[in-house]
Amino acid sequence: MSQYQPAQPKSVLRGHRTQVHVTTFVRRNQRLASGDADGFVVLWDLTIMRPRAVWRAHTNAILGISDWGDDRIITHGRDNRLAVWKLGLQDEITMSTALPLDESAPERPQPWLLHILHVNTMNFCSFASCPTASIPPQDELLVAVPNTLETEAVDVFQLPSQNRLHTVNLGGKAEKKGMVMSLCLFWRLGYLTLVVAYESGLAVVAQLGSETWDILYRAQVHSQPVLSLDLDPLKGYFLTSGADAIIAKHPVPTATFPIRESQHPKETNNKSAEASSVSLLSAALSSGLGSEIPPRQEKPVIETKPLKTINTKHSGQQSLRIRSDGKIFATAGWDSKVRVYLAKTMSELAVLKWHDVGCYAVAFATLDEGPNFGTPKQDTSNVEASEGSQNEAVTTSTSNNQNPAAVVATKLTKLSVKDRRIKMAKEAHWLAAGSKDGKISLWDVY
Repeated sequence: MSQYQPAQPKSVLRGHRTQVHVTTFVRRNQRLASGDADGFVVLWDLTIMRPRAVWRAHTNAILGISDWGDDRIITHGRDNRLAVWKLGLQDEITMSTALPLDESAPERPQPWLLHILHVNTMNFCSFASCPTASIPPQDELLVAVPNTLETEAVDVFQLPSQNRLHTVNLGGKAEKKGMVMSLCLFWRLGYLTLVVAYESGLAVVAQLGSETWDILYRAQVHSQPVLSLDLDPLKGYFLTSGADAIIAKHPVPTATFPIRESQHPKETNNKSAEASSVSLLSAALSSGLGSEIPPRQEKPVIETKPLKTINTKHSGQQSLRIRSDGKIFATAGWDSKVRVYLAKTMSELAVLKWHDVGCYAVAFATLDEGPNFGTPKQDTSNVEASEGSQNEAVTTSTSNNQNPAAVVATKLTKLSVKDRRIKMAKEAHWLAAGSKDGKISLWDVY
């Protein structure tokens, strides 16, 4: 018999009647939002491991959930709708806490519906969002979704106006890229940047120039559809996972332009080109609102080489997520296992096995960027929370004889029970996994 026991989750959240498709931490880790195949959304209070709000947001499966500030929740369902709900802390008081498992519960009230976008959900692709500018106003948002008519194209909408600003089709119509499978939208050096992964296994990075979207990177790494992608917190690379066993690390290039032959012979031309490059970067950095994009005279060079690829020997890893410190990432496996990898080397760090059926979603809590930011945690996964203790604050197996833990324990005793629970919920290194069994396992890792 092995002296090491398999890792166990700290808590298990039971309440969904059907598969959990989405898990997302919101409100500075005090809440976990989960969405299922019936369109139900549950907002879990992680200080007590109980629901605070339950409603049916869509008439079909949930594809994506995100917060927008502290008082708005965005949900994306397979009923061809993307909805923005008003749901602050005070609004939770009016919400039902009857879980989807309770079929006898009366009809649950919905939060106040602020906006609805009618979108294409044939792709099974969740939305992506970012502020409307690199220095954002808090009340505006850009949302990217697959195009309604062309499944290979992407629409970019602006909220709250609900205007469609861009329709992006990266490549010729004759090219067989297949459907858009995963998206990421963000600002980099003052430019709006879009990452698109396709059914064919292709991944593309494009950047909005003065008028058109310029492709900066494209690579065909996967032999089967890309299932998920995520962006490094520093925006230097992104990762993709697919229906095959490949996980790939791709660059997010900055725009570089071909050098003309006339620029080589004379030093003056080199200085001119250098000055032009500096002015372009300066203009990009100073374009706070992103409204004045530096003009481009030529198409940028397209990079085609990924940074690294690995064959994990495990097909069907989806919902790939990189933690906020950029040190580790995790995937949800069709084989029921959650795998944790080191981001730098892409080597497998841990396999978390608790669910008996396939996992569809993983999410990391945002780490507190304090003095110990990024420091690996001690392994406390061998301590399994009992049914009764799931409603209490999570405990750890760290001995109080150790000085750091003793200091933390001393500080915690000075707080009220409520404040202690909030503090621990905010600071726990949570990894949440949603499964086909309708359960969510919560792990405190690294």
